[in-house]
Amino acid sequence: MAEAIRDFTDLIVWQKAVELGKRVYELTRGFPREEMYGLTLQIRRAAISVSSNIAEGHARQRREFSSFIGIARGSLAEVESQLLFAVAIVYLDPDTVTPLRALAAEIHKMAHVLCLRLAGRK
Repeated sequence: MAEAIRDFTDLIVWQKAVELGKRVYELTRGFPREEMYGLTLQIRRAAISVSSNIAEGHARQRREFSSFIGIARGSLAEVESQLLFAVAIVYLDPDTVTPLRALAAEIHKMAHVLCLRLAGRK
């Protein structure tokens, strides 16, 4: 039997979102200095937003939680888009981004299942 979720930190989807944020921070350390308040800031904020919205949603009612998961999924898409943009402008190597995109896909899938469960559909 699965253990009860006492706290948002028990949610595996939150744990993986934090991992994504950490990895985005590591990758963006190598961005040019002039990007500190541009792409670097934007991608970092989006990455932090994923885990933050999952945490905030957990503290709310079921319907609101589902809405916050939707916001987290939007931030996740933003991170992916910005990673691909960073590849396009040669700030990142495509091979470096592939594992992050796989992690993002995993988080997206988990968030989708969580939304279904919150809606009582699975």
